[in-house]
Amino acid sequence: MTDTAAITPPTETRAEEDKVLPAVVYGLYLLGFTNGLTFVIGLIVAYVNRDQAGPINQSHYTFAIRTFWLSIAWFLIGAVLLAFGIPLIVLAIGIPMIAIGGLIMGAVSIWFVVRCIMGIVYLVRGEAYPRPRAWLI
Repeated sequence: MTDTAAITPPTETRAEEDKVLPAVVYGLYLLGFTNGLTFVIGLIVAYVNRDQAGPINQSHYTFAIRTFWLSIAWFLIGAVLLAFGIPLIVLAIGIPMIAIGGLIMGAVSIWFVVRCIMGIVYLVRGEAYPRPRAWLI
C-alpha cells in the first residue's frame, strides 16, 4: 500500500516582493521633470538594488535603468539637432532641424512618462515587467 500523504505535492507559497523601492524609482523619475536631479537619484537607487532584488523587482529595475539611458540618448540627439538648427535658421535649413529636434525631445518626454506609468501598473499588479529590455513600451 502506498501512503497518500507522501504522494501529495507540497503547497506552493508565493513570496511577495517589496514594491516600495521600485515605486520610489518610478516616482523619482516622474518627479525629475520638475527639478532634474531626481532622475539621477532614481537611477542610482535602481542600480544599487537591482542585484539583490527578486525576479519581479529586478525586471522593474532593469526596465527603469534602460528607460533612463535610452531617454538620455534620444534627448541628446534632439538637443543636438536643435542646437545646430538655431544658428542655421538664417539659411532656412535650420527650421526643419529645430522642428525635428523639438519633436524628438517632446516625443522622448512623453515616451518616458508612459514607460514609467506602465512600470507602475505592472508593479501594482505584482507582475514582473514583461519585456524590460524592449525599446518601446
